[in-house]
Amino acid sequence: MAQEQVDVLILGSGPAGYTAAIYAARAGLKPLMYQGGQPGGQLTITTDVENFPGYPDGIQGPEMMEDFRKQAERFGLDNRYGMATKVDFSTPGAHKVTIDDNIEITAKTVIIATGASAKWLGLESEQRLNGYGVSACAVCDGFFFRKQDVAIVGAGDTACEEAHYLSKLCNKVYMLVRRDEFRASQIMQNRVKNTPNIEILFNTETLEVLGEDGVTGARLKNTKTNEESTIDVTGFFVAIGHQPNTQIFADYLTLDDAGYIETEKGSSRTNIEGVFACGDAQDKIYRQAVTAAGSGCMAALDAERYLAAQGLH
Repeated sequence: MAQEQVDVLILGSGPAGYTAAIYAARAGLKPLMYQGGQPGGQLTITTDVENFPGYPDGIQGPEMMEDFRKQAERFGLDNRYGMATKVDFSTPGAHKVTIDDNIEITAKTVIIATGASAKWLGLESEQRLNGYGVSACAVCDGFFFRKQDVAIVGAGDTACEEAHYLSKLCNKVYMLVRRDEFRASQIMQNRVKNTPNIEILFNTETLEVLGEDGVTGARLKNTKTNEESTIDVTGFFVAIGHQPNTQIFADYLTLDDAGYIETEKGSSRTNIEGVFACGDAQDKIYRQAVTAAGSGCMAALDAERYLAAQGLH
């Protein structure tokens, strides 16, 4: 197995990873990045991004991540394709990470920016229209559906919160709940039930998202009567949760009940010395590109200060 030693190893290449890389590279730490299974992160499957500062006319998600990559590499980032498949965080200052089962990196510090993946319904039409009316983030994309009719799938607090957010922008919001009750807290249930332009459809399953070049509707089934129906919508939001990409760290890092990495308040520090986490791998609340980038900056500064304090750089 090939072996290599570095001061800073960054796992993941979304806004958090690339921002960490920019700061670490400018500090002379010569960071090594492995991009992971989705180079560029979730923004590479996003079309218009209009809420990231510095892009007054908006930008396509893949183009934005290409800008991040170029900026990081300009300062000397060693950027490689590959995915972490095993870790050993038992030795402070010499953390071992196996890449693609054939390369072992020993790193004085590790910055985890592996992100989280949205959970989907598993429909072919849903994936085909992803970014063309189908979205997993109402806060990110709701703006594009002002004064239009949309649908959102989900029954928890996040789904209720996003339905309420959409109700302020959209003409009508259909909330599709598979069971005959919510999983959300009572206060969130009351909020959507008392919003006039939210129509809640219980016992409702989505069979197909309709449309060719963009969403035009959804084909539904009542799970009790098996009766099928269609609704006319131009946006289809899925809010059934996210899965953080953190399982390979579970033997060493403290994860919460949903699998997100727990960090010390006001920092990126994990329970393991010299291991830092940023972006959606540790943020289950905001999940925005700009907050991920900010936490990537924090992780790089924390790593730099750790190396200096330990006399490792």
